[in-house]
Amino acid sequence: MKQSTLCLLIKENGEEKELLLAMKKRGFGVNRWNGVGGKFNPEKGDKTIEDTATRETEEELGVKTKEMEKVAVFNFLYPYLPEDDKKSWQVHIFLVKNWQGKPMETEEMAPKWFKEAEIPFAEMWPDDSIWLPKVLSGQKLTGNFFFKQGDLIVKHNIKAVKEF
Repeated sequence: MKQSTLCLLIKENGEEKELLLAMKKRGFGVNRWNGVGGKFNPEKGDKTIEDTATRETEEELGVKTKEMEKVAVFNFLYPYLPEDDKKSWQVHIFLVKNWQGKPMETEEMAPKWFKEAEIPFAEMWPDDSIWLPKVLSGQKLTGNFFFKQGDLIVKHNIKAVKEF
């Protein structure tokens, strides 16, 4: 199973939360709002999945993570993909509350802050509306999402965990 990361920068002002999402400009997930992240890659110096999260956040937003919290691990399964493509991904999701630098647009991503009540779920991956509100409420999760062609969820299961 291919290992990958997803990082979500978050600002909390009292009860109000703002989430940094980025419009994917190319590749897998193009034209969708998402967090930033990517594949575990030892050739780029990744020794741990946290290294991947840090590297990808810097590459895609221009910021250095100072503090990350793993909040979810999901398996995304795409049985319809051709044999030469990876059919399954394990994605480690992190909330980033402390970073250095100002998020900026890169060749791959165009960032924008959203208030929690205004997250554009209709322009995101369909699974995001299932797990993201739970993560933002403080839950840690694991689970599986099975997709069919058209990126439609066939079935899913998620459960809360105490820690990773």
